[in-house]
Amino acid sequence: MKVLVTVKEVAEVEDDFEIDGTGVDDRYLEYDLNEWDDYAVEEAVQLQEAGDDIEVVSVTIGPERAEETIRMALAKGVDRAIRVWDDALDQDLLDTATKARVFRAVVEEEEPDLILTGVQAGDDAFGATGVALAESVGQEWAAVVNQLDIDHLLAENVARVHRELEGGVEELTDVELPAVLTIQTGINEPRYASLRGIRQAQSKEIAPKTLADLGLEAGDVESSLFLTEMYEPESESDATLFEGSAEETAAELASVLREKGVGAE
Repeated sequence: MKVLVTVKEVAEVEDDFEIDGTGVDDRYLEYDLNEWDDYAVEEAVQLQEAGDDIEVVSVTIGPERAEETIRMALAKGVDRAIRVWDDALDQDLLDTATKARVFRAVVEEEEPDLILTGVQAGDDAFGATGVALAESVGQEWAAVVNQLDIDHLLAENVARVHRELEGGVEELTDVELPAVLTIQTGINEPRYASLRGIRQAQSKEIAPKTLADLGLEAGDVESSLFLTEMYEPESESDATLFEGSAEETAAELASVLREKGVGAE
């Protein structure tokens, strides 16, 4: 069995920062593995540990800088990684359809039995890439999965999953493989990368792929989304500080409330 996990490097912004054009200046950014993808990686590795002859492959869309983040997934047990990048992908914001087209090309090349994605990314919070990928490759899917019966999957080749729905409702459903599952936080407890795993990750393969390698052209990845402006919103405060004894401040507060029409009939 082959499990493909989509992972993303996301930027975390420092408390104090400066905006440069339509983005935050790189000096104020730190990069890390997307939180939801970390849970997807852990679920794939647990599946690998429970079964026999299971390969876990991660795929990301990102520049060479992202390899440091990818190696953290390799250190946690992923067998090998694929990094897709091209000058045509160097856009402010890739829409869901564009990312799904790129991942579809990788899926067609790798032919995985199971695809795991995070429910959403911490930067754009789209929450639709996994489902869009499933539609693109014509596979069954289940979104917002917070429990996966690994034993049932290995025995029956069917993913028995719990899905988190609105209002605290959970759905139990079976999804036949090949399939795409989007993984919710809390499904497991992501492991820390051990020193041994970090050392082993240095020798694991990260295969760089261009659009041409995947049979795609620049026109295939033209995003329909554009960032036109970025600014820090101005904050306004109308707070009023009352000083004095409890009786004095209560009287002042009552006066302000009456002026605002609170309690008026």
